[in-house]
Amino acid sequence: MSRHFEQSLQELKSKLIKMGSLAEESINRSIQAVLNKDYELAKTIIEEDKRINEMEIDIDQAIIDVLALQQPVASDLRLILAASKINNDLERIGDHGVNLAESALALRDKDLLESSLEDVKRMCQLTKRMVGDALDGFIHGDANLGEAVLLMDDSVDNLNRKITKDLMEIMKSQPANIEQSLEMIRVSRNLERVADLATNIAEEVVFIAKARIVKHHSADDLATKQTET
Repeated sequence: MSRHFEQSLQELKSKLIKMGSLAEESINRSIQAVLNKDYELAKTIIEEDKRINEMEIDIDQAIIDVLALQQPVASDLRLILAASKINNDLERIGDHGVNLAESALALRDKDLLESSLEDVKRMCQLTKRMVGDALDGFIHGDANLGEAVLLMDDSVDNLNRKITKDLMEIMKSQPANIEQSLEMIRVSRNLERVADLATNIAEEVVFIAKARIVKHHSADDLATKQTET
């Protein structure tokens, strides 16, 4: 591998790490905006999303440039293939950060429903951890971190179903709370989608590190594999 090619790969990874930092910051701050009903912070998140969109285009071009240098093989090829997918997932995480910020604006003059608030907070913490661990796994080439993220996804899915069910019951019994119930369901669904995207990134981390495809594997399968290693 030429020195120039190696440098290009490192620059590509650095760009992805920077974009990951922006996407993670968007999610963390949008969650803060929702829970604290922070109007100004929510507006800032929406305005700054263009930085993530611009970086996605820049990284796409960097991937094309790296492929144009020579025909990569083995781990280098896995990194480049995974980078393309991770780039797209990070841009979508940024989009969900905007969606959450928009929910923060919609909820700013309304009371957050206490009956579901604790579950929403738990979902926020899990989602933030999944995004952070998936990105740390990518930075350090740590497949174990990636697999740990995959094991958390079911917990987020279960919380999303519970929150949605509870809020549907509230809307039936308390028509006055329909608007904020719908918005909190939107918050829950966006968090669930962010968790799914973190899972996608974690799958690519395992692919890069171990050349193993883990898509569609059950949590039991993954737990068994972790025990065996």
